[in-house]
Amino acid sequence: MYTTDARKLRLIDELLKIKSDTVLAKIEKLLKGSVESAKDVPELNIHDFVGILSDKEARIMKEAIAGSCETIDEDVWK
Repeated sequence: MYTTDARKLRLIDELLKIKSDTVLAKIEKLLKGSVESAKDVPELNIHDFVGILSDKEARIMKEAIAGSCETIDEDVWK
């Protein structure tokens, strides 16, 4: 999975390849619409996510984090 910044850079790279003014106009319209609609999205709070995961899903996530994120690869820090 790509980070948000990497995804943006890939999109910019693809935009630079577009030759058609019609396609660019459609993309501009789409982007403007997405910015406008983003204003209508309510701000979320951490408490809004309480209860989303089942006990099994929470256990699986906790195990995945413990198995990868909590493991230090000392070679990376050299």
